[in-house]
Amino acid sequence: MTDIQQRIACKAVVVDNDGRVLVLREASTYEEGTNSGRWHCPGGRIHPGEPFIEGLKREVAEETGLEIATHEPFYVGEWFPMIKGVQNQIIAIFFACTLASDAKGDVVRLSEEHDASRWVTAAEAAALDMMPPEHDVIADYFKKFS
Repeated sequence: MTDIQQRIACKAVVVDNDGRVLVLREASTYEEGTNSGRWHCPGGRIHPGEPFIEGLKREVAEETGLEIATHEPFYVGEWFPMIKGVQNQIIAIFFACTLASDAKGDVVRLSEEHDASRWVTAAEAAALDMMPPEHDVIADYFKKFS
């Protein structure tokens, strides 16, 4: 069997007061990127020993500058990207999230990993070129919580 680096990620389906979901577009300059130009939910890999909710909030803050309130996990997905010549298996837990009471959704400050952000409806998300499994995640979110 080939060596595979297994990583755990937490991703946030952040919803604003209008019921739209935040998505980010991966920048071509992202060093560990494997999906340049494609859209996805904010979040990322958790550091070993890091509590997963803290890791989720850290990742969202790093990528967007936003503070979030986390709610229930509702989807688990996995993918197998090749990162810097190393095969990875990333297992991700997706959480329903809202903006923290003092956060302003119109003020997204992107990290170097991303070059655009959008707040989208279910129909708008379905039309975007998204990383798997994000189409399924967002559709499942709107099915369960709308």
